[in-house]
Order: sequence, then structure tokens, then C-alpha cells
Amino acid sequence: MSIRVVRSSGALRGRIRVPGDKSISHRALLLNALAHGRARVRGLLDSADVRSTATCLQAMGVDFRRDGEGVIVTGRSGRLAEPDRVLDCGNAGTTIRLLCGALAGQSGHFILTGDESLRGRPMARVIEPLRHLGARVDGAADGARAPLAIRGVPHLRGGRVAVPVASAQVKSALLLAGLAAESPVDIAVGACRDHTERMFRSMGVPVEDTAVGVRMVGGRGLEAVDVDVPGDISSAAFWLVAASIVPGSALTLEGVGVNPSRTGVLDVLKRMGADIELCDARTVCGEPVADIHVRSAPLRGTTIAGAEIPRLIDEIPVLAVAAALADGETIVQDASELRVKESDRIETTLAMLHALGSEGEARPDGLVLPGAASLRGGCVQSAGDHRIAMAGAVAALAAAGETRIDGADAVEVSYPGFFSTLEASSVTR
Repeated sequence: MSIRVVRSSGALRGRIRVPGDKSISHRALLLNALAHGRARVRGLLDSADVRSTATCLQAMGVDFRRDGEGVIVTGRSGRLAEPDRVLDCGNAGTTIRLLCGALAGQSGHFILTGDESLRGRPMARVIEPLRHLGARVDGAADGARAPLAIRGVPHLRGGRVAVPVASAQVKSALLLAGLAAESPVDIAVGACRDHTERMFRSMGVPVEDTAVGVRMVGGRGLEAVDVDVPGDISSAAFWLVAASIVPGSALTLEGVGVNPSRTGVLDVLKRMGADIELCDARTVCGEPVADIHVRSAPLRGTTIAGAEIPRLIDEIPVLAVAAALADGETIVQDASELRVKESDRIETTLAMLHALGSEGEARPDGLVLPGAASLRGGCVQSAGDHRIAMAGAVAALAAAGETRIDGADAVEVSYPGFFSTLEASSVTR
């Protein structure tokens, strides 16, 4: 387990290109692997999570080849090969949940597992809806935990499926299973990320938005399509907060995906008084993209709750850093989903802030942060969670003295170059 020391920072200046969007990277590999034809994926996130998806697909006969412009994926026209080994999804919740949907309609037997953290994360939320479509899935605690065993059923049934938790991973798994369904699949689900629907449409499989979710007609194959992966707004969020809280800072984040289902962090920071501007808005491969300018600004507390939670759930740890330094109280509620991430992010976020001298209170579904903290250096435990490690580093920039991040190598899951970018962007006091 690695250690990084982060010191209080002078102004952050310059232009940053954040890594490719993790959600889109997973989907670009998986959907093109299932498609007919060959596609080039540019800007693919090279992280531990995305490598888990690629490794699992390679074990099922998918060919990936790197060239100067990206990764070439040769699709298998809807049929993955039965692997001769257990598929190890590492720490990637997206990998295991999306593969459950993709494999439910395949021919063969598949076993999915992951590291200790992933084996502790809830799987019933995806397994039960898939079983409703006729999937044959079993696992630890009757499918509530990995390892999971899937006996593919090439002709699933369709129908209406209700998803009680607004989860893009569950919705995506059902859409992938729907490719093998004999009748339409109607998914009732709250607003959440729509990257899979956008990619399905670009690959020739229509997905219709409904009053309660989405609807698709199965029995159609995906056609391979080139993908230019935009920068990940979840990674950009660390720089948005860092530049906001470090006086004199001015950063430009280039080519960031600003899909409306993901921009809750922008809405909240602007509500808190952040100086954020979107420029050069464009559409790339069906996804909205923009450059984001951010300058330091005084922040004020706010309430983060309700329907905006699914649009920023991964950004709450670093938003908590902004809240700790803001003028006035911030309340985070309706976010119990934080407790079943790579760590219990309610507890680990609070522990990170406490380690640096900030007050705060945990609630079953969120946090209460009084604000106006005077942060001091300390020791932050990442708990193996990439977002806690990076949020702790951002907080350290505004803390007196130096801060030790234990388990800093957790950033490899989503942002391998985070610490080198941090060093390059900081102007020495």
C-alpha cells in the first residue's frame, strides 16, 4: 500500500486533460465486443477498473489491438465464447454488473468474482431483475453477493421490470440482457446515467425514453461504432473543487463530458458560489462535451438531496471537502447508496475530514457538515477507495502543513496520473 505526502498549495494554474470517462470506457469495450464489425476506441481510460473489463472480455474470445490512435475492438456478433476460467472483475462494480446482463443471454456457463471489496457489494439489485427476464443466475447468499454463476439463456423473455434503486449499472445490465429478449423490455427506473442508451442508439438498437424509464425491443444486433471517449467529469470534479478552494487558482479542464445525467456536481458547486464556466460546447459520438474554466471563489453551504443525488453520487466525497470549507452548513441526504460503494463513503468521507480537523456528523443517508473549517495536515486513510484518496489530497491543498495519504495507490482504479498532475498544476508558495 503506497503513501503520498501532499502539502498545502499555492495557486493551481494551467490546463488539464482529465482521463477518459470510466463509465463510457467500460461500455465502449463491452458493447463493441458484442457488436458486429470492428471499431476504434480513442481516449480509453487506462485504469485498473477498465482493464478488468478488457481482461474478462479477452477471456471470452474478444480481440483487442492497440494502434497509434487507440484500441481496436473486433466484435463477436453477439456471441461471446464460454471462458475456461473464472472471470475476475477486480474492484469494478460496473464490470461485474454489466457482464451479468451481457452474459444472461449468452450460451454457456460463466462465473464472475472480484476482490474482497467487490465481493462485499450488493448484487441482488441486478440479479433479481435479471431473473425476472428469465436469467439463470446464482451466487453467494442466493445471488446477493459475488461470486456469481450464470447459466446463459439465449432466449430471454421480455416484460416490465421495476428497478427500486436509480442505478445506471442495473439499467444497463437489463438493456444488455434485452438484446436476447423475445419481446420488448420496459424498465421502470429513476433518472440516472444514460450512456448505455446513447451508445445503443448509435449502434443501431433504438431505446425509447418513457414516462417511468426506458423501453427497448430485443432481437436486434449491435453494429460496431468508433468511440471518442470524453474526459470524465467525476475525475474533473477533484480539480473543480481544488481550484475553487485554493486562492488565486485558475484551471481549464479540456474536453470533459457534460452529459446532463452526470453534471449534478456542476449544479451544486455553482449553487455554492463557485466560479465555473463552460466553453466550446460540442457533441462527440453522441455525448455532450465542453471545456470547463474554474477559478477560486468563496463558497457557501447548501443542501444536496433528492433527484440530484444519482447525478453526483460519486462526487460527494470531494463535494464534502468543498462543504467543509464553505461558509455555512451543508446537508447531504437521500444518499444511503454511499454506504455500498468501494467503501462506506459516508463513514470514510467523514473520517477523512476529521483527520484534517473538520467537524461533521454522519447520518444513515448522508452527512451534516458545519463548514468554515480550518484544516490542518494529518493522516488520511483511503480505505482502498480511489475517491477518498483523491478527495483527501484535494483537502490537503487547503490544509496547513502536510498530509499523508495512506493507500494512495487506490487512485489507479480511475485516475492513474492524479498525483503527477497535482504536482504539475500547483504553483509553489
